[in-house]
Amino acid sequence: MDSAPSARTRVQRLPARGVYDATTLAAILDEGLICHIGFVVEGQPFVLPTTYVRQGDHLYVHGSSASRMLKTLAGGVDACVTVTLLDGLVLARSAFHHSMNYRSVVVLGHARAVTDLAEKRRALDALLEHVLPGRSSQVRKPNDKELAATLVLAMPLKEASAKVRRGPPLDDEEDYSLRCWAGELPLRVQPLTPIRDPRLPTDVQTPQSLADYRRGDA
Repeated sequence: MDSAPSARTRVQRLPARGVYDATTLAAILDEGLICHIGFVVEGQPFVLPTTYVRQGDHLYVHGSSASRMLKTLAGGVDACVTVTLLDGLVLARSAFHHSMNYRSVVVLGHARAVTDLAEKRRALDALLEHVLPGRSSQVRKPNDKELAATLVLAMPLKEASAKVRRGPPLDDEEDYSLRCWAGELPLRVQPLTPIRDPRLPTDVQTPQSLADYRRGDA
């Protein structure tokens, strides 16, 4: 990932929140689970959610070979990928200055279809590991028919930037005397008790990876 922003990825609104170092970009992408991909088909814009994984300097996404989104992206159209992590609500003394604490990444570029079978298998394993570490070794691997029915795309992280907000509300100076509660309400992704598949044999134990599941610092 390039550390210098391009003209397209430099943060314009509140530029002090712009972050461009590769370490921060990678950390946000590695914590997130869902990205939104924006693209245009015959003049109609679409923004669709999907899971993803970062491997080195590329993002990988996958889906059905019949997917209009994936087939369109594989054709080389301009694409915008965004990932947002919501860290908390920011409650100010005025309605105007309410905000949220967040970490987000925007990636611009063009995707390519992954045709090399070894790369495709690695990407699919990585996608599963990104969702739940250790999972790819616990389940059946995709067979040839499933691989043929799956389209995997790779998008380079050459043009990418992050935007981050942290900390308390920033009220107008004259509002600090108002006797209205102000501050932050931190939020996080927190796993609940796993629910067994009704058809799962009773002697199959819940893997430790579920008990240990965390996203980020939660």
